[in-house]
Amino acid sequence: MERRLSAILAADVVGYSRLMGLDEGGTLSALKTHRRDLVDGKITEHQGRIVKLTGDGMLVEFQSVVNAVACATDIQRRMRERNADVQEERRIEFRIGINLGDIIFDDNDIYGDGVNVAARIESIARPGGIAISGTVRDHLGKNLDLDFEDTGEHELKNIDRPVRIYHVALAAPFEDSAVTASPEMRVKEKPSIAVLPFTNMSGDPEQEYFSDGITEDIITDLSKISGLHVLARNTVFTYKGKPVKVQQVARELGVKFVLEGSVRKAGQRVRITGQLIDGADGGHVWADRYDRELTDIFAIQDEITHTIVDQLKVKLLPAEKKAIKAAPTQNVEAYTYYLRGREFFHRTSKTYYVLAKRMFGKAIELDPLYARAYAGIADCDSFLFLYYDEKVSLESILANSGKALDIESGLAEAHASRGLAFSVSQKYEEAEKEFEQAIASDPNLFEAHYFYARACYAQGELKQAAHHYERAAEIKPDDYQSVLLLMQVYHSLGRPEDERGAARKGVERAERELAKYPENPRPAYLGASALAFLGEIERAKEWSARALAIDPDDILTQYNVACFYCILGELDRALDLLERLLPDANHETKAWVKQDSDFAPLHGHPRWQRVLALAA
Repeated sequence: MERRLSAILAADVVGYSRLMGLDEGGTLSALKTHRRDLVDGKITEHQGRIVKLTGDGMLVEFQSVVNAVACATDIQRRMRERNADVQEERRIEFRIGINLGDIIFDDNDIYGDGVNVAARIESIARPGGIAISGTVRDHLGKNLDLDFEDTGEHELKNIDRPVRIYHVALAAPFEDSAVTASPEMRVKEKPSIAVLPFTNMSGDPEQEYFSDGITEDIITDLSKISGLHVLARNTVFTYKGKPVKVQQVARELGVKFVLEGSVRKAGQRVRITGQLIDGADGGHVWADRYDRELTDIFAIQDEITHTIVDQLKVKLLPAEKKAIKAAPTQNVEAYTYYLRGREFFHRTSKTYYVLAKRMFGKAIELDPLYARAYAGIADCDSFLFLYYDEKVSLESILANSGKALDIESGLAEAHASRGLAFSVSQKYEEAEKEFEQAIASDPNLFEAHYFYARACYAQGELKQAAHHYERAAEIKPDDYQSVLLLMQVYHSLGRPEDERGAARKGVERAERELAKYPENPRPAYLGASALAFLGEIERAKEWSARALAIDPDDILTQYNVACFYCILGELDRALDLLERLLPDANHETKAWVKQDSDFAPLHGHPRWQRVLALAA
């Protein structure tokens, strides 16, 4: 057992039993949506760890008191916005209590007086409010721009001493806040904005990586401004490719302003349009069009960011001005190659890893100080080494991620790359440190969570693997891989309902990916197993056959389709693929074959010893 000092956040739903009595299915669905779209992301953003969930509540541990209170404040303020159009009797509202105390950590759970006090404080918090202990208040000092109401000392059940409790003054109770709050109260709230994915107007779907990259960069720049509340990429990208009504989007996302735009790239010219819209009445706050040389792309992004700041009358601090101007590269051609490389990398096959590495290499040729491109090469080499036994040394992979950190200290992508390299070489302790640093630098970095999940799964740390695959799937709502791999983790954890949900969602995402990139076998072979689990056997067979037709010699294709045949009980077809695969496979792939539970039905087969000999 380990003892440590932690900030503990306890939360539950006000009137949960009453809500379940009114509409059990609707309440469960709404609670799950609030957690997925808001609560879990805020906890990760503020570096918290969900220790346990109950039907209507949760217990969360933070290493920082400031982070715990900031997280609770963000959640409660956003919940008020999300409840604005919900009938009062059907609103889901949380009570939150926070305490700082000594805890006992044992078997991924926490115990002790610090936890018990947090739970008791939560029970007397106001609906939609936050109550904190005097110890928390003392440690906060002036770190957060909040007011507190001292309610004096309270006798708490089963706690042997009085505890001073403060209520955090967020705003007036719900009926007097949100839409109907006084002008003075509204002034205290940060302007909130959602940046919708810019539309690719180039007439070429292959240019979509460019418009997505510009959207993400604008979100990143705006997120650096302390006076703005900016929705994360994972939230806004759920609207990608969908016709939207801005006022409805603003209402659904709980924001005051929406930025939408388009990108048309043709040769060395680019046209970008942008319009900032008031979500309340749909009126234009600002609109402009930029017809420029491609080399002006960073200047355009900078102009858009500063225009939004000016229009919303947000004060820009000197450090924030400097951060916004600090582009990852000043070479537009290198930037374009990097964006293309990143898109290829996420398609996950040998052909695409090689293409991605080439794109990152071109970016470095054009800008030898492009830190993110070095991290990109390290990622490609890690997977080429892991899956395809390419002649790449782990030393060179670590050298590239180290070079990225030398150029840009603290770069989240570089820490994630080093974590991946360490995990590939089974140095899991070093890998964990790098992944934690990556997430601390950028809680919404897809690669950090995706690579971390893979490392956790390899060690048998299934709950941690599930957590990070879940975060990866939330951060990148168009990614099918994290969801389909999560399905396998749920299966190992014995969570059939979650497994079924992940299978459905994974198939939907994989189907979109296949339509977009029909030459990629990965969505087909991963999706085939999900379809088989859902009972859609004929469709599953079509997808597995499609994967083999696309790339019959790819190791990952052969391995995963062999797994699929085992699930169906077609053992000779599985053995045919394994015997074809293993002579050219690396030691890691051979180890998978010997250990994978999908191949258990083969163990009594006469040909299995021959397969084991090939895997020796």
